[in-house]
Amino acid sequence: MAAGNRWSLSGDYFENCNCDVVCPCLVSKAAPLTARPTQGECNVPLVFHIDKGDYGGITLDGLNVAVVAHTPGPMANGGWTLAAYIDERADEKQTAALAAIFGGGEGGPMAVFAPMVGKHLGVKKVPITYSINGKNRSVEIPNIMHLAVDPLPSAHPSGETWAAIGHPVAPDRLAFAAGGQGNWFADHGMRWDNSGKNGHYAPISWSN
Repeated sequence: MAAGNRWSLSGDYFENCNCDVVCPCLVSKAAPLTARPTQGECNVPLVFHIDKGDYGGITLDGLNVAVVAHTPGPMANGGWTLAAYIDERADEKQTAALAAIFGGGEGGPMAVFAPMVGKHLGVKKVPITYSINGKNRSVEIPNIMHLAVDPLPSAHPSGETWAAIGHPVAPDRLAFAAGGQGNWFADHGMRWDNSGKNGHYAPISWSN
């Protein structure tokens, strides 16, 4: 697929890393992503649902994507290992479009991460079930991933804490969350359990 296509998408996202609540990476004192993860390394799945999306005339409505990253130290130091999962309902053109967008090759938020990736484990087509139930977000990829996040307890009447902390995925508005019990990822020889650990969620609106 040729580079340079105009694209845009909007929808919802959440993540659940292995840092203690609240993750230091986004509030690093020296510069963004330079703080040491609380466990020394970062293991984080980021999961996305597209409500509306268009890539050069190719519709992306209703599709789901997951991107999984492992970093051996502070995120800004690079050396990331990355794996991607694309909704099995995507046809060939949609799959190529999503791989281009979420791989960072077509600009937009994911392009910020692309220079930090040292090893890409490839893209798998899988069934991805993304659910929103009130303030809870969850995802199921059979035999690979089971995750859920809920808002971090807050004294605010809304029961949520939102902040504009410049996360590339959702720079203007991001909620603090915590992973549910029984959160796990297992693939490519890696297995993580991020139950009770740091999470975020937010609406997303991207374009290049």
